Amino acid sequence: MKKLSIALITTAAVALVLFSACGKTPSAPPAAVSVEPVKLQLFQLLPDAVPSAANPLTEEKIALGRMLYFESRLSKSQQISCNSCHDLKTYGVDGQPTSDGHKGHRGDRNSPSVYNAAGHFVQFWDGRAADVEAQAKGPVMNPVEMAMPSEKQVISVLKSMPGYVDAFKKAFPEEKDPISYDNMAKAIGAFERKLVTPSRWDKFLKGDQAALTNEEKAGFNDYMEAGCQACHAGAFLGGNQYQRLGAVRPWPDSSDPGREKVTKNEADRMVFKVPSLRNIEKTGPYYHNGKVEKLEDAISRMAEYQLGKTLAPEKVNSIATFLKALTGDIPAEYIKPPELPKSTAKTPKPVAD
Repeated sequence: MKKLSIALITTAAVALVLFSACGKTPSAPPAAVSVEPVKLQLFQLLPDAVPSAANPLTEEKIALGRMLYFESRLSKSQQISCNSCHDLKTYGVDGQPTSDGHKGHRGDRNSPSVYNAAGHFVQFWDGRAADVEAQAKGPVMNPVEMAMPSEKQVISVLKSMPGYVDAFKKAFPEEKDPISYDNMAKAIGAFERKLVTPSRWDKFLKGDQAALTNEEKAGFNDYMEAGCQACHAGAFLGGNQYQRLGAVRPWPDSSDPGREKVTKNEADRMVFKVPSLRNIEKTGPYYHNGKVEKLEDAISRMAEYQLGKTLAPEKVNSIATFLKALTGDIPAEYIKPPELPKSTAKTPKPVAD
């Protein structure tokens, strides 16, 4: 044992001599980056699900909602489903500035991620739907999106398949005629209320200091110093308020009136729902029109037009490093495409025009 101790001391001494001979000394490990606990008080953990008193979650309703989410026969061409524009395998987006709709038509706004959306205070960029149930009704009969001509046509499609008749009875057992447009939306909403993606950020909020790297912690500190938390805080780091795009400096493209299109109030011009930053690394291109491809560019523009600041490139990159820690885990088992009911002779045929 004594010989071993002498050998270790000798080895250390030789190493020190070699470093000295090269004009170097052993470098100290990098100092740990700390985050003041008071800064974290603006943020909350992501819930396991987003419950609704008006639409209680049941396994039967969720199972039906999963089928309807992947059901392309809810579109006029029978080629478009909710998942077409909000692909659950790719963080709930299709990666396009605007999405392909009926006959290749495109809307004028970017399709936001469906993940964690049930926790937002309103739906759509302009807040025209109060919740995910109301949102689910919109695209089905939007002529640019799924283009179904009427609620009656949607119900005809669903009632033509015994598999859906049984599924609606199980999901809404107390109703005499459970297949309705409202119940379709309730089922889809129930499924979406469990589309949540916890990340390492949530582990950090729980007290696991090792959940984030030093670089990510430094990025969070830069995020706070820049003032991003003024709009992007809470459990979803956004999704909880409206803001005017170009709050400090006029936004260069004012062609989209924003919420004014809904309220007809000029005071709401260029006002949009603040998006969540959950999974932001994976959900580009960015903004309501999908015209910004890189996350770093989006950060720079937010600083300039919303905060009146010009951030140095290293600060932008630092904040981007933190935001990437918000990328969560996709619930692979939950989002597996289900087997859908088979069409029958009574099922309406697709219409291409």
